[in-house]
Amino acid sequence: MSNQTFSYATLAEQDYQQVNEHLAKGDTLDTLKWAYQQFGEKLVYACSFGAEAMVMIDLIYKVRKDAKIVFLDTNKHFKETYTLIDEVKSRYPELQIELKLPDLTLEQQAQQHGDELWKSNPDLCCNLRKIKPLHEALDGAQAWLSGLRRDQSPTRANTEYINPDPKFSSIKVCPLIHWTWDDVWNYIKTFQLPYNPLHDQGYPSIGCETCTLPVEDGADSRLGRWAHTTGKTECGLHS
Repeated sequence: MSNQTFSYATLAEQDYQQVNEHLAKGDTLDTLKWAYQQFGEKLVYACSFGAEAMVMIDLIYKVRKDAKIVFLDTNKHFKETYTLIDEVKSRYPELQIELKLPDLTLEQQAQQHGDELWKSNPDLCCNLRKIKPLHEALDGAQAWLSGLRRDQSPTRANTEYINPDPKFSSIKVCPLIHWTWDDVWNYIKTFQLPYNPLHDQGYPSIGCETCTLPVEDGADSRLGRWAHTTGKTECGLHS
C-alpha cells in the first residue's frame, strides 16, 4: 500500500479497488486497525446498538479505547435500547459515546409537519431525525464506520470494506461485510457481550419503537423496519 493521503475528495475508483483488495487479505481487526491508522480521530462510528453494533464496539475497543461513537437519538427508540447504551458505557468506559439529537424536538416536529410524521411521511421523518443529525455528527470527520453486512439485504449485497459516500461527502468503512448472522451471535455469546433483549423476541433489526415490528424466524431481517409502509426498508443513511 502506498502512503497516499485518503480523503473522499481525492480518492479515485481505482484507489478504492486497491484498498479493498488489500483489506480482503486480512481480517476484521486488520480493517479496523487500517481505518484508525489512516483517519485517527477523524473516524466516527455511527452506532445503532443492534447485534452487529455490539460486535463492532467490542472490536473497536481492542483497537482504540477512546474511539468516537455517535448514536442517532430520535427520541423514539425502545427503552431497551437506552438501557443497553448505559450498559455499554459501563463496560467500555473510555469510549466517547455521543447521543446525537435532532434539531427539532418531537413537539416542534409535530407543530411543523403534523402528528406522527413517521406514518404520514416516513422519509421526511428519517431525514429530520437521522440523516441531518448524522451530517452534523460527521462535520470535520474524514470517514465513518458502519456495521453493514452483505447478507442483511439485497440493497447491501455489494458493500465493500471502504465505500465512497457522496451523501455525506465521506468514506464509509464496513469491516463486517462478510460476517453472517450466525457469526455475529457466535461472537456475542463467546465474549458474553451485552445485547438488546428485543433480539430474543423476534427483532433482528431494531430501530425506532414507532416503526419496528418483530419478524418470523427466517424472514428478511429488514422486514420489520417501517413495517407500516410499502417497500421502505432503509432510513436513507445507506442509500
